[in-house]
Amino acid sequence: MQRDLRDRTAGHGTGAQFSTRLKSLTLRAGRSPKYRFISLMHLFTEDFLLACFGELKRNKAPGVDAVTVEEYEANLVVNIRGLVQRLVARQYRPQPTRRVYIPKPNGDKRPLGIPAVEDKIVQMACKLILEAVFEVDFLEVSYGFRSGRGAHDALDALDRIVMTRPVNYVVDADIERFFDEVSHDWLMRCLRQRIVDGAFLRLIARFLTAGVVSEGRKSATTAGTPQGSVLSPVLANVYLHYVLDLWFERKVKRQTRGEVHLTRYADDFVVCVQSGQEARRFMASLAERLGKFGLRLAAAKSRVIEFGRYQWAVARRKALRLATFDFLGFTHYCEQTRMGGFKLGRKTERKRLQRALVQMNDWLREIRNRLRLRDWWPLLAAKVTGYYRYYGISGNMRSLDSYYQRVLRLAYNWINRRSQRRSCDWERFGRWLEKHPLPRPKTYRRYALLSGSVREEPNDRNGHVRFCERAYNPKEVRYGFYSTEPDAGNLQVWFREGPRGGLPKGVGHEAYSTAETGRRAWDNPEVRIQKPECRGPENQKPEPTNQKPDP
Repeated sequence: MQRDLRDRTAGHGTGAQFSTRLKSLTLRAGRSPKYRFISLMHLFTEDFLLACFGELKRNKAPGVDAVTVEEYEANLVVNIRGLVQRLVARQYRPQPTRRVYIPKPNGDKRPLGIPAVEDKIVQMACKLILEAVFEVDFLEVSYGFRSGRGAHDALDALDRIVMTRPVNYVVDADIERFFDEVSHDWLMRCLRQRIVDGAFLRLIARFLTAGVVSEGRKSATTAGTPQGSVLSPVLANVYLHYVLDLWFERKVKRQTRGEVHLTRYADDFVVCVQSGQEARRFMASLAERLGKFGLRLAAAKSRVIEFGRYQWAVARRKALRLATFDFLGFTHYCEQTRMGGFKLGRKTERKRLQRALVQMNDWLREIRNRLRLRDWWPLLAAKVTGYYRYYGISGNMRSLDSYYQRVLRLAYNWINRRSQRRSCDWERFGRWLEKHPLPRPKTYRRYALLSGSVREEPNDRNGHVRFCERAYNPKEVRYGFYSTEPDAGNLQVWFREGPRGGLPKGVGHEAYSTAETGRRAWDNPEVRIQKPECRGPENQKPEPTNQKPDP
């Protein structure tokens, strides 16, 4: 029997109490996977909406009513009290969103919806409630707009898949105009899998059908979620959870021969497949699946490419070049390590780099005459640091350095355009940089080589090794050792043959327990070699031998 989770204590709860109520929703959803919540509207109290107002950003544009956050805050308590009364009486009606367009890299324009301040408050409340209810249902393959997860976590997961699993093909798919094509009927059916509170569902439906105002004209919305609202990302996650994630885990994985792995960030996702035939079959079934729910693949952006360790080795022998794919602002490609092995390379996507430089140029043009140089230079340093914090991953230093050099050139040019006379030369600009240096490129996110080799992690003092479960090219496997690390379980460590002809002399598996001992073992001939019995990727048992490897 389903029971109401309504808190019947007198008075309104504080922020801490409301956090506890949201956690109780998450606990109930986690304990009962089939439980459906029948009462959620009682959570819309004055304290909760006041806390939601505190989450709003102050520097955003107003909606159709032209009321800013500061103007709404001037009479905040009275405004919130009236909003709660209208919500309780079922008289609240969202205002249409103000539509603006921002340019896209391909020349098109992306529509964005700007809600009114009051609507933003209610949307924030709905967002927190939906996250509390559905977070326990979301799968591990989803990384976008979730608490404790981000784009770098998705990149890290993709790195582990490509480096440690038998990946030979990548399905690079793109859903065309996803946020504009979401079916309202299917979205409400997805929400009813967990929520049966009619008042709450009607509130979500009103947001979806509130309409938009563009150039003074109001038009109805029959599909899609308003891009730019705080509610849109969580609705997209709920929709794709049932449309894509569950279908992939419960049906695709069971019917696919070989391994197949999905990594999704919001509506952007890639699928790594072992078999080319299965990759093409998945692409066809994906188009059919999305069409059932009112979505479609972008034919010009969706493709199946050869990618991975084995395909890279074949391409090297044939002197060919493998295709690349873009994911979360990075171009992914197959790269050779300094030891001759394979690794997943990443660099900043060309369009993203050009867009960042255009935005920086526009900002410098606007700020150069508003503030003095000593005042806007720290702002420039903060912008550059923010760029490094996202794109500063291992292997991307060349792109970061290119960005740094071009930003310096832009700053120098706009400093000299503050007047008709040339006010600064490179010598003077160099002396300014010595006193006020612009942050240099820095790697903030490091990725270990998941191929069995020793690699230091960001914490250099406690270096360790990531262990892969198997090696996938039997011809490249020379020696296998069991890990002695307690956290590694029963995983095997496979060392590929390098240009020096195998393992260095005197290096055994215990020498690779940490990066520090691994470095010392390179020239230590006294380290005892242990070669236990191991199995290769084809489950073939190698013949036992006590002979030491040649250096």
